[in-house]
Amino acid sequence: MDVRRRNTVVNCPTDTTMLNIVENEHQQTNGGVVTNGGTVTATTLTGLNGSTAMIARECANCGKRITERFLLKALDLFWHEDCLKCGCCDCRLGEVGSTLYTKANLILCKRDYLRLFGATGNCAACNKVIPAFEMVMRAKNNVYHLECFACQQCNHRFCVGDRFYLCENKILCEYDYEERLVFANMATYNSSSLAHIRSQRQTNTPTQQQQQQETL
Repeated sequence: MDVRRRNTVVNCPTDTTMLNIVENEHQQTNGGVVTNGGTVTATTLTGLNGSTAMIARECANCGKRITERFLLKALDLFWHEDCLKCGCCDCRLGEVGSTLYTKANLILCKRDYLRLFGATGNCAACNKVIPAFEMVMRAKNNVYHLECFACQQCNHRFCVGDRFYLCENKILCEYDYEERLVFANMATYNSSSLAHIRSQRQTNTPTQQQQQQETL
């Protein structure tokens, strides 16, 4: 079992919105599309066609006309690139990933959305909460903090390419896993040998009736 993946401990949220960066065809009618965007209800990114080229577009935030070459399209509205920002960290949403999130009248980047509204999980090693925006390690159905993903027998930190095993819901390095197998096999052998010895003793021990017959 040597598969390791980093994932965020959340399900895909439902309040994401398409974020497109498109060429402002009011200024230039050649319609290149600069990608950005994606949501759970994602549609294909498209440029603005020639029929809309002469429509003046106003920014949904500042209300001013957009004259720059590129503009943002989100929530069926148009925005200056400087005007569409996260309501928490003030980052420019056109520069920080492929989604924007809307909830409680806020427009948020992915990190702040997950921080405020995302689901959390618990680390299978330390049992402490893992914030929804943190990177994690997974082993089957278990999720771990990055710093907790180590052998729970010897605390060896795994490197890329190391094998690990999930045994009795604990992560073990290859050495400790094989050592545990050896002891388990020894215990099985010893218990079966003991059972065999006991059965032999019972077979060789005379019954009370046999003892009485011998006495007679």
